[in-house]
Amino acid sequence: MEKLPGLKEIEEAAQRISGVASRTPLVESPVLSRRTGKEVFLKLECFQPIKVFKIRGAYNKISQLKERRVVAASSGNHGIAVAYSSHLLGKDCTVVVPEVIVREKLDAISDFGADIVSFGRYSHERESKAREIASSTGAAFVHPYNDADVIAGQGTCGLEIAQQLSDFDSVIVPVGGGGLISGVSAALKSLRPKTKVFGVEPENAPKLTRALKDKRIVRVSSPSSIADGLIPSSLGELTYAACSRYVDGTFTPTEDQILDATGTMVTQARIVAEPSGAAPLAPLLSGSPEAVGRRVVLVVSGGNVSSELLTKLLSKGPQQEERYH
Repeated sequence: MEKLPGLKEIEEAAQRISGVASRTPLVESPVLSRRTGKEVFLKLECFQPIKVFKIRGAYNKISQLKERRVVAASSGNHGIAVAYSSHLLGKDCTVVVPEVIVREKLDAISDFGADIVSFGRYSHERESKAREIASSTGAAFVHPYNDADVIAGQGTCGLEIAQQLSDFDSVIVPVGGGGLISGVSAALKSLRPKTKVFGVEPENAPKLTRALKDKRIVRVSSPSSIADGLIPSSLGELTYAACSRYVDGTFTPTEDQILDATGTMVTQARIVAEPSGAAPLAPLLSGSPEAVGRRVVLVVSGGNVSSELLTKLLSKGPQQEERYH
């Protein structure tokens, strides 16, 4: 197994991605603070050039590769990041996507010049297909989360949080395969050891929650959620090692809670966040858990929301009883 990246590797990644990934804003949301009874700060990764944090890890990884071709497997955002980074670096790119994918994410991958292969429904199926393509073509496989360089790149988000805000109690991070929370927690525990780091994942895809409870990697059968970026079947060896070392706890909101959080983020906080990016707000809206403390940073990981869902959110608003289905 690769060595987990530390603060040194994260700081090196920050230099490598400078000028490509944005140093995203970290701002307090008075509306959300009033709604939740906390001081809520938003780390706006939805303001990245491609509207998602994944550019950090993808560019840090691909910029160090000697291969001229890369292959990735993705439900959307990692594929966008790999395609965009490959385009900037002059590399050929293939992305394996699920048979059902948000149309806007598919279009973005295509717009950046990647070849697209539609295959399977679950993340492990796409990964197997991508590795098969890499093996047959001599391309480099870029894992979405279980890679030290990818984790180090994502860790630059945590580095920025520590630099941008002098006093906070906790950070809540959305969890797919665990790359973002691994990097963010590694950075923060190095710089602010007393800071608590919590993961949030759909109740139908609780791979981190079960892994921490069972003290081993657990594969979730048939994970599903409107938060399509948070439904890998399991953590990787590296992300499990990082999360078991650094993460203080998890939250597992329901689908309705994630949709309510997305609606509140869009119509009240005026931040266009996809469900995966809005998920960290869900536990605060449904009970404001005391464990997170008073001053809380929510990592809004992405803003690639589908036009269909955005239209429904804007037409219904968060105050109405009817759900956004």
